[in-house]
Amino acid sequence: MKKKVLILWGAFVVCVIATVGLWFKMNSAELEYEEVSAVVISSTTKQVRNRKNGTTYNTYEVKVKYDGEEYKLENVHSAASYSKGRTVKAYLSDGRLFANVEGVKTSTPIAIVYFCFLFGSFGLLMWAAIYSGKVAQKKIQA
Repeated sequence: MKKKVLILWGAFVVCVIATVGLWFKMNSAELEYEEVSAVVISSTTKQVRNRKNGTTYNTYEVKVKYDGEEYKLENVHSAASYSKGRTVKAYLSDGRLFANVEGVKTSTPIAIVYFCFLFGSFGLLMWAAIYSGKVAQKKIQA
């Protein structure tokens, strides 16, 4: 069991180092996008309720028209500034329209790998801590 704990902590350290390296790589990556003007077709706010704990949160769905085609605007944080008929600034990247440059950045392959390693780091931290506690308890009982 002690060997397993050491392996988990080692994997955690490697994962954190990879996460930091990927963060720098993600932030220095050349983004390919085009700033365009799109017309808002519809804008809705849906309130979603979590059945387990009763909390609610809002999701926003904005549809825009650009170059004769209809797109779902991604990475929208509020529907307030997207009233029907309004012309808004959007960012076209890989056939998708984003509300801001951060949406373009977080949709790149390197960003997806970064987020996998980030969540993996948290998972390994919890897993290693739990097993470390079990090893410590076995020492106390022995």
